[in-house]
Amino acid sequence: MDLRHLRYFVTVADTCHFGRAAQQLHIAQPALSQSIRQLEDELGVTLFSRTTRSVALTPAGEFFRGEALRLLDGLAHGVRGVRQVADGRTGLLRIGFTGTAAFDQLPAIARTAGARLPGLALEIHGDLLTPAQVDGLRSGDLDMAVLRPPVAGDDIETRTIETERLLLALPADHRLAGEPALTVADLAHDDFVVYADGQSAVNDAVVRSCRRAGFAPRRAHVAPGTSVLLALVAAGLGVAIVPESVRRLSLEGVVVRDLDGAETVDLAVAWSRERRSAQVEAMVEVLRDAGLIPGGPDDPAQREPLSPNDLGGTPDIVSPDFVSADTLEDVR
Repeated sequence: MDLRHLRYFVTVADTCHFGRAAQQLHIAQPALSQSIRQLEDELGVTLFSRTTRSVALTPAGEFFRGEALRLLDGLAHGVRGVRQVADGRTGLLRIGFTGTAAFDQLPAIARTAGARLPGLALEIHGDLLTPAQVDGLRSGDLDMAVLRPPVAGDDIETRTIETERLLLALPADHRLAGEPALTVADLAHDDFVVYADGQSAVNDAVVRSCRRAGFAPRRAHVAPGTSVLLALVAAGLGVAIVPESVRRLSLEGVVVRDLDGAETVDLAVAWSRERRSAQVEAMVEVLRDAGLIPGGPDDPAQREPLSPNDLGGTPDIVSPDFVSADTLEDVR
């Protein structure tokens, strides 16, 4: 059945006048009359009762009008839906967040997406370190990520959205908890709690900060994410140098202090260039329009390279940067 015939039929049914219907449809009246006769022949019923003075729907025509409207509405809905999917305005977007970004960036991103892309569902993956997020982007398990650059390889596009100071998290009963001002050098003899992943951007910044202060941080414990890291600090198992957004967390037994001499770390939105879907395109557009990300690709500054063994291995292995807690002599 020709959909055009359905549209013609509904227009005649609404106007009950072939002349006015033809004008609305921008076709000749004889062509419209012929289309209606073809539809009636195909259905094997009379849809309109015609006289020289009037046109009216038959009972069959009344029924068919409702069905035709339903079919045409369904078709219009389908067309709108497929266009929205193609435009990235509906569907699913899986987005990962590094530990503290879930407290700082997630609310603004989710609120913006909800207001401007209400048909797009967000699947949130929180407390992921940068290497795991990059793996997810490359494998297709994640569509976007809020992570800490730099990212190795040119297949991942990043746009920096924030630069954070590094602060000191220490147990509430720590000897330095009440000091008016702290520097990285004050931590030369402390045990450190660090992120477990050897490619952590925060760990790299901690190493560089301590190097400049003249010592290698003594790694006592490792944590898979920020929440565990802070719990280990609260337990008195070491101090940690963490991003400023940790201030949004409140954990009994942990004191967060400013730290002079510590580096900064960037936070960026990232996606795979090879897997950049319509949903990613739409999200990037609304985040850019909302001022949450810059309008062009980011070119992060080159960092001092670290050796593969800087943070690798288990806590009882000595590396040139983090030293085991069992090692009594600091590397200077």
